[in-house]
Amino acid sequence: MKEEDFHPNNNLMLVKKLHQNGFVKLPCYLNRTRLKDLQETTKRLYSQEGKQAGAEFKTEPGSIRLANLVQKSEIFRDLIVDPIVLAWVEIVIGREFKLSSLNARKALPHNKVSQPLHCDMGAIPDKAGFWVCNSIWMLDEFREDNGPTRVVPGSHLIGQLPTKQILSQYNAVNNEESVLGPVGSVVIMNAHLWHGGGENKSPFSRTALHSFYVRRDKPQQQYQKELLTREVQNSLSEKQRWILALDDSLNDELAGSDAPRSGFME
Repeated sequence: MKEEDFHPNNNLMLVKKLHQNGFVKLPCYLNRTRLKDLQETTKRLYSQEGKQAGAEFKTEPGSIRLANLVQKSEIFRDLIVDPIVLAWVEIVIGREFKLSSLNARKALPHNKVSQPLHCDMGAIPDKAGFWVCNSIWMLDEFREDNGPTRVVPGSHLIGQLPTKQILSQYNAVNNEESVLGPVGSVVIMNAHLWHGGGENKSPFSRTALHSFYVRRDKPQQQYQKELLTREVQNSLSEKQRWILALDDSLNDELAGSDAPRSGFME
């Protein structure tokens, strides 16, 4: 498929599914060259950072993370302004949004860990509507046995966090669905959707990138201006600076907020 074939303007049925279900898949979105570059760069960073991988944010049992990826490679700086993905994000949270974080997550083999169902940043829609949207870039195939993302379709419309009581009330466990897809696919997800990574029961790791966006009147999950070196900031295009909110005084104020930065990790 050509890149424009993935644009929401050419996929009105998928747009409807995004509104109804809270997520859509763009199968095999990445071409071979771009996929290989992302895989190799991510693998190299995991090797270089070792036990320090993900230290800029939070660690998680059963997986290894990478954080602050915009700082670490031009290929990631290009990824955060991917025009097709941004067009899908706009459908969820409107035109005024920014990058909240760009991280990687590697679910380890036989990790015996499932993330609890959660909403990113513990976010509940407000009077202005939805304000968080995530994109999941599959650097490995998402199969039933290797810990794919689990979702409860339509739960973004409930407007409540998935506490034990609420999960029981909506019979969430029986309504869960695994998000499966071939390597190179991208999932656009309204991050108010109840979701969580599954248990990796396979002998192989499963890696994905999470390019997470937030409405501009909310704090970033990771304050990009503080994380990026002056050299990297000076190298960025106008579009990249905008999506990172580097010249946004409101974002600087919001960075001091004590709002939750994770839906479940301490």
